[in-house]
Amino acid sequence: MADVYLHGHHASVLAAHGARTAADSAAYLLPHLHDGLRVLDVGCGPGTITLDLAEAVGPSGQVVGVENVEGPLAAARRKAAERGDSRTRFEPADVMALPYAAASFDVVHAHQVLQHLADPIGALREMARVARPGGLVAVRDVDYASMVWHPATEGMTRWLDLYRRLARLNHAEPDAGRHLVAWAHAAGLDRLTPSASLWTYATPEQCAWWGGVWARRALESTFATQALELGLASPEELQEISAAWRTWSRHPDAWFAMTHAEVLARV
Repeated sequence: MADVYLHGHHASVLAAHGARTAADSAAYLLPHLHDGLRVLDVGCGPGTITLDLAEAVGPSGQVVGVENVEGPLAAARRKAAERGDSRTRFEPADVMALPYAAASFDVVHAHQVLQHLADPIGALREMARVARPGGLVAVRDVDYASMVWHPATEGMTRWLDLYRRLARLNHAEPDAGRHLVAWAHAAGLDRLTPSASLWTYATPEQCAWWGGVWARRALESTFATQALELGLASPEELQEISAAWRTWSRHPDAWFAMTHAEVLARV
């Protein structure tokens, strides 16, 4: 079946993804980048991580960002124009059939992509195909079951359960982080450097932002659309989930963290 991107590309989603940087989302990869490398960023979204990677490989490097739908690519091209980057390319492509010759890139990177795919092992094989011998495949994915927060709230617990159920109905793996090493091995990659890192929201500003992101996405994103279409939630329940996020985000003791797994695979 076709892969379903559970977040979708609503403006609320692109705005959240557009806040990501290579420093907070690809720190494990940055020490391996240098001037002149050719990098493919799979599932580039609105391009903020991609453009940071372009800065890391310097004026003699080349970065290509790909998405399977046009909406995020348009946003990424606008971001590039705002940053005065005319070298980075943003192109349509499917990770299961990348339109590039074998050994075309020094680094093939994907952030928060494998968790949405029905065949993450096949995607890793395809990413490795377009990486040169000795190059790197770099992947980072969250593990939804690792998400913890305070104070406890029934609405947010309902949100997490609903999200994981929807992902699995899409034949995807919301707890992808813990599977990255196994998937890499199954894809034939055995020179691995695994690691893990956290996203943490604990200051009033961070909690207000993160809670606001999910308060909107609980009502406006593909998550909401699918939950309604499949009869797993009513409009009233989604309103309650959204309200729970907003209540949590204003609590003086609010705290939220999630674990991400990372794998660097030498091809």
